[in-house]
Amino acid sequence: MKLLEDLVESRFWALARKEVRQILRNRQLLFLLLFPPTVQLLIFGFALSPEVRNLKLGIVDESRTAVSRDLVSAFTETGVFVARSGGDSQQAVGELVRDGRITAGLVIPFDFKRTLERGDTAEIQVLIDGVDANTAGIAAGYTTQIVNTFAGSLGEQPASGGVETEVSFLYNPGLESSWFFVPGVIGLVLTLGSSLVSSATVVREKDTGTLEQLLMTPSSAMEILLAKLVPLFVLLVGEVLVALAMGLFVFGLPFRGNFLLFMFLSSLYICVGVRIGTMLATVARSQRQVVLTSFFINLPLIQTSGAIAPIETMPEFFQVASLVNPLRHYIAIIRGLLLKGADLDVLWPNALALVLIAALLLAVSTNRFRSQLS
Repeated sequence: MKLLEDLVESRFWALARKEVRQILRNRQLLFLLLFPPTVQLLIFGFALSPEVRNLKLGIVDESRTAVSRDLVSAFTETGVFVARSGGDSQQAVGELVRDGRITAGLVIPFDFKRTLERGDTAEIQVLIDGVDANTAGIAAGYTTQIVNTFAGSLGEQPASGGVETEVSFLYNPGLESSWFFVPGVIGLVLTLGSSLVSSATVVREKDTGTLEQLLMTPSSAMEILLAKLVPLFVLLVGEVLVALAMGLFVFGLPFRGNFLLFMFLSSLYICVGVRIGTMLATVARSQRQVVLTSFFINLPLIQTSGAIAPIETMPEFFQVASLVNPLRHYIAIIRGLLLKGADLDVLWPNALALVLIAALLLAVSTNRFRSQLS
């Protein structure tokens, strides 16, 4: 009780109450904390997907037989390809691919049926636009799978000679792409929100000229800094809860881990994001400079975090460099807790990395802020 009374009567509490009143009066800040993260989570969660569908497939069927039509149906019934006219020759469909009017072209030769009836291997030609390498690779994989399935339906035996493979998908049996992307987007949104809002809050004192007034108070640099950041920390914890609720109820994410551990590690990452914002505020001289500088810092953090693309697909140099990226460790923690039900005995390397990064940023940002006040 005595400790609580001392806290209420302390300089820190007075500064914190002042900051809370400023935040409640600042509708733009409240809007920035709540509305954009919600919209970003919805947009990224629904829009980001590795699935490739509705690719325009130009078809040249020189065979014009029932078996060639069955092959065309095998391509289009999956929803991956949508049939389009490819002209009347290989050259015509090649022109359509080159002009970008179709993504792929399928050429079935005139002797397709006769070749199959003789028991020989029939050849078809597939032309794929490789400008978008990712889409082209996925389209090629789908093409191979469709042709192999079609060949199997004709009674041809697979080359593996009786070896059967049974594949089981763990943690995401339905292969929902949102289960991969939404946890990454939660980390992305939290990074942008914590760094931008905290930096804008601190640098606002410079813009309004009230930093000099803070210098006249008998408070230490640490008290001033904590009083400004603790109310933001509470609001950002609320943002985590909102994002988690959207992931569970809108995108159907499972929650297989420990909720208290999730909140503790999320709070730890909020501290990291807030410290990044504080450092940005000590570098920038205005809110406009803060926004521009934050993009210079946040975009590399996002791109090397594994939020959008797996880290294993990056060059080895960036895989090693991402070890100092706090967002990488936080996303690994979220996915481990939500999808795998992992505990601290598995996630401790990522949690330890967050602790070390938070401690380093705390020391650097506090030192810079103290030097500015002096």
